[in-house]
Amino acid sequence: MLAIVLALAAAIAYGGSDFAAGLAARGAGVIQVTLIASVMAAAVALAAVPFAAGHRPAAAALAWGVLAGVAGTVGAFALYLGFRHAAFSVAGPLSAVGAAGFSVLAGLGLGERPSALALAGTILALPAIVGVSASAARGDQAGGHGRPAAGAALGLVAGACFALLFIGLNRAGSGSGLWPVAAAGLADVVVAGVAAAVTGNLRLPGAGAGWRAAAAGATGGAGTMLYFFATHDGFLAVTAVLTSLYPAVTIVLARIALGERLTPLRVAGLSLAAVCVGLIAAGGAG
Repeated sequence: MLAIVLALAAAIAYGGSDFAAGLAARGAGVIQVTLIASVMAAAVALAAVPFAAGHRPAAAALAWGVLAGVAGTVGAFALYLGFRHAAFSVAGPLSAVGAAGFSVLAGLGLGERPSALALAGTILALPAIVGVSASAARGDQAGGHGRPAAGAALGLVAGACFALLFIGLNRAGSGSGLWPVAAAGLADVVVAGVAAAVTGNLRLPGAGAGWRAAAAGATGGAGTMLYFFATHDGFLAVTAVLTSLYPAVTIVLARIALGERLTPLRVAGLSLAAVCVGLIAAGGAG
């Protein structure tokens, strides 16, 4: 049960992070927002390292952490590029479902065997993620540049990268404390910093966007730590799927703070997500 609570808490943190990053991106470039958020997330992880029990970090654990961090940043850039080629409702759901689906396959391939109820909840979570992350707004549908195939492909690439983030943190193990998360954060900063330098985005945005980007990084960093603890207390196939429900949190926040409407598809997705959580809770996370 602890793994379920931690994974859901990670989803809440990631959903809040995406909401804050979305607000920040309205007043600054995406790469600027990503770099500030990355620095803040790494700072949060490094500050938490001394409080997490663990021996000297193993080289393999740090390597998995670095791989997870690089994959997460590349996935974010792929997703943003996908938004430029197709509607948000194409790349977004595919990235979230891809992250969950690839993680489930990896977990089963590694020998995990969730209970029948937990597996049923995991499978039903995939259409739930589609429902909560799909956008039916006409403006969103027109937001791409008429290349849905490219948008779909980039969405799947982003999903695979996010899955690698989940898998890498899982394979890092818990014996090195939070050092793998810190390594992931530092790798994230390096990749984002290189991207910012190459594109000429090594400058601070306005105060409002900067604070929102920092908030996105702090909550995102907390989400990564929560997922890290969750995945070592339960099955990867379950915790990654529950964490991938984060779009539900983002749309609820958008509804509360910005008055964005809840489409029937999103309401159905939220309802199905609640059923999935109930099934997984009844079946256990591992």
